[in-house]
Amino acid sequence: MKRGLPLVVLLACACGRAPAPPPATPSPSPVPTSPPAPAVTPYVADLGAMMGQQQMRHIKLWFAGEAGNWKLAAYELGELKDGFDEIVQYHKTHKESPVPIDEAIETIMKEPVSELAKAIEKKDKAEFRKTYDTVTDGCNSCHQATNYGFLVIVRPKSNPYSNQDFAPTR
Repeated sequence: MKRGLPLVVLLACACGRAPAPPPATPSPSPVPTSPPAPAVTPYVADLGAMMGQQQMRHIKLWFAGEAGNWKLAAYELGELKDGFDEIVQYHKTHKESPVPIDEAIETIMKEPVSELAKAIEKKDKAEFRKTYDTVTDGCNSCHQATNYGFLVIVRPKSNPYSNQDFAPTR
């Protein structure tokens, strides 16, 4: 009996202990991942393409104002302004231009565009023609300042957009 006592004592002591932690398991091997995707550079049109869009807006603006479609004229002028904003954002300089493009637009175009907006708001065709010509002169002054004076913009003589009606809707 004396032999059992130590076993009982041993069992009693063992029951009061916290269970032993489970044996450590090896950590799983890392899941293979694919290499990170290369950074995608967003497309930005070159300055010539953006200026081609500006020329199109300039033409549409003329035909809208001449037709007395002031809502369309305001829209096209807004598009022209947005185009200048994009040019300033993406093309602050250009090739051998001695003047930064963003500064030329700010200095040369801001005031004429603002005056044209006022003429459109007043729905004044005579004032529209005058301020439109001032914007056109601004385009040419900007081209001169940036060594692109050979790009001469004029009032449109014919409508290249035969699939668009410029008359105001009723």
